[in-house]
Amino acid sequence: MEQILLSHGGGGEEMNELLSTVFQFFDNEILCKANDAAILGNLAFSTDSFTLNPLFLDDDINIGKLCVCGSVNDVLMVGAKPLYLSLAFIIEEGFERQKFESILQSIKGECEKVNVLVVCGDTKVVPKGKGDEIYINTTVLGEIITKKETKDIREGLSILLSGDIGRHGASVLVKRNHLEANIKSDCKSLDKEVLGLLQQNIKVVAMRDATRGGLSAVLNEWAMQCGNDLLIYEEQIKVQEEVLGLCELFGYEPYELANEGTFVLCVEKKDEKKALEFLQNFNQNASIIGEVKSEKRSRVVLQNAFGGKRFLEVPKGELLPRIC
Repeated sequence: MEQILLSHGGGGEEMNELLSTVFQFFDNEILCKANDAAILGNLAFSTDSFTLNPLFLDDDINIGKLCVCGSVNDVLMVGAKPLYLSLAFIIEEGFERQKFESILQSIKGECEKVNVLVVCGDTKVVPKGKGDEIYINTTVLGEIITKKETKDIREGLSILLSGDIGRHGASVLVKRNHLEANIKSDCKSLDKEVLGLLQQNIKVVAMRDATRGGLSAVLNEWAMQCGNDLLIYEEQIKVQEEVLGLCELFGYEPYELANEGTFVLCVEKKDEKKALEFLQNFNQNASIIGEVKSEKRSRVVLQNAFGGKRFLEVPKGELLPRIC
């Protein structure tokens, strides 16, 4: 008998697979495929549910900040300014009030940073042992500034990355296993980078935040959708030394680790340097990592500094269940 797997919790294409046979309208033009937000006229609409184990990664980052950043970034990726947020909690009976208030304060602080209003919400309490402490569901409504859809990716575009990769997934791994490592999650709202980029004289074609499945998931989704090969320059992808060390220890690929404040974008070739200079104002690790090729095989080809090539595969299964 077919079963729901951990990988189905990633949303995106897995959600399409699960629901397309139930809702015949699911694959119509309303949805911006391979993104986590739908475009409805001049509005962008996104909903997401958040879990995190442990709930607090450090003094600054917890499930509260994560839920705001995650939903806000989804709306930003389709070229919209986030405006309103709904907030719903499923809380396990016996959850500490002080923890809950800390999470609420984190949500409040992040919403104020990005000028997003919490306009409605709900709270449900489930019996102890039935809720894994707390789950949060958010929905964000935003106004389209300049519509961006991944279906517009085509041959000749340059691919950029807004920063280094793997820090969020690695920070969860460190905290969960009580390890000692100087790794801080990249979790943040991308409003300043994205809205600022859209105001420049730069032709941005598509954007995607590299969350569950990391950089590898985004690039493979893009390759499958546009049908073209993507050539990626491995030496241009920045990875913190501590993250690399952790990956070697556990046998993980940094390209598959989750990020919560890093995004991938496609721009016209003529605008790649201008886009890079703008992004480096926010993160010096921003880089031009590749290009969309003419070959129509839907592959992601990773090329090392010596010219050697290998395929960057779609992430298999879940490296770290319940990280976002």
